[in-house]
Amino acid sequence: MLSAILTVLLQATAGAAIGKLGAAIGAGLAAIGAGIGIGNIGASAMEAIARQPESVGDIRSNMIVAAALIEGVAFFAVIICALVIFI
Repeated sequence: MLSAILTVLLQATAGAAIGKLGAAIGAGLAAIGAGIGIGNIGASAMEAIARQPESVGDIRSNMIVAAALIEGVAFFAVIICALVIFI
């Protein structure tokens, strides 16, 4: 009887550990994805500014909006992963 209870407790603990590992990997992937996305936005914006220097203001404002949206999604993913880890 006692060994069955210990087995169930160990399985529950292992499941929680795997869940926390998955949350940590998810947070890391969200941060990496956001970094790649913002890097691509910056590179494309610099290329567009080099081609049409007179439209710097429009390109910059569109770049900032797109980067803010990507950061928002990444921040949301990291918060959800932190909630999984700590709650």
